[in-house]
Amino acid sequence: MSFACDELSDRIRALLDPRLIVTEKRMFGGRAFMVSGNMLVAISKEGVLLARVGKDNVAGHLALPGASPATMGDRTMGGYVEVGGDVLEDDHVLGQWIASALAFVSSLPPK
Repeated sequence: MSFACDELSDRIRALLDPRLIVTEKRMFGGRAFMVSGNMLVAISKEGVLLARVGKDNVAGHLALPGASPATMGDRTMGGYVEVGGDVLEDDHVLGQWIASALAFVSSLPPK
């Protein structure tokens, strides 16, 4: 894993509510953060954030700075948005992405 992934992982851990039961898994060549068995966010080895916001919320989130459709190979991943670039350097912005993902993932049944 790269420094970008490790550094962003540390920042995400610091922003997550300590009362949440969060597990981490190696996934997508980086690290995924899971809540109740559902993926919340993942970080690629390049330091790009993959946020799970739900299919109904993707369009609104794509209007935000640094956001783009999440793709894996030639396929768009429904319900996910990639966030990259300088916007992730701001802890407030990173916290907003985590909160958006948590709002959606909290609506899902545990796995």
